[in-house]
Amino acid sequence: MGFVKSDAELAAWYELRVRQFPDVKMLGLMFNLDEAQARRLLPEPLENADVPGGLLFIAEYGTTNLGPGYREAALFLRCAYQGVAGNYCLSMPIDSEPARLHNGRDIYGFPKKAATISCSFSEQGARGSVERCGVRFLELSVERAAPIDALPPAGPTYLFKAMPRADLTPGFDGPVLLVRQQTEVSPRRVHLGTPQLTITPSALDPWHELHTLEPVMGFVLESENRMLPGEVLGEVDAAAYLPHWFRMTDFPVAQEP
Repeated sequence: MGFVKSDAELAAWYELRVRQFPDVKMLGLMFNLDEAQARRLLPEPLENADVPGGLLFIAEYGTTNLGPGYREAALFLRCAYQGVAGNYCLSMPIDSEPARLHNGRDIYGFPKKAATISCSFSEQGARGSVERCGVRFLELSVERAAPIDALPPAGPTYLFKAMPRADLTPGFDGPVLLVRQQTEVSPRRVHLGTPQLTITPSALDPWHELHTLEPVMGFVLESENRMLPGEVLGEVDAAAYLPHWFRMTDFPVAQEP
């Protein structure tokens, strides 16, 4: 395992095209959102969903075919592209080692950031929290109620891949690519439930910006997931996307030393 990989090492890496998550535990919340706010948060050419809103979750993944398990949270907005409904990932904290963080960012374009994530599951329900840079900005609990067979199908995730300019002028070194990626979820147990949500303001993780968020349904899920390879759909307007790219990183403007 050196700096330059052998042909055999490269072949083994590329054989893992499907990421396997055989033991997933998740608590989450589906919500509605004001139409104007959803429109402002969605980059072009993504369109508003028929019913604007989204999904947030905290998950614990057991051992995967990429190595040890880890925890993750995410904030998705419902959207559509050329009439095909799906979701746009607005934020994705993760508590894994850097390899997992960069796997999702570099390959697909998920906006992953290293975080401290806690979650626990019982027969009564589940609870979890997410903390970054000294701020516990998300706390969620769901009390189990009615069991159901499955959650509504989520459709594909729409993501953007771009590389900021090396000369630090506004824009990107190369095109901005719109990517579509699908994750298959095979549920083992699903319970709807009563959610309790607390979002604390954070300058670096502004989930509180979704001030029109209206909870619709909490859930607790146990499943097996398969993360399928993505597909580049085409190039998008780089200038229009630029204000959205900075969700990928923390954005404190440098101070004078």
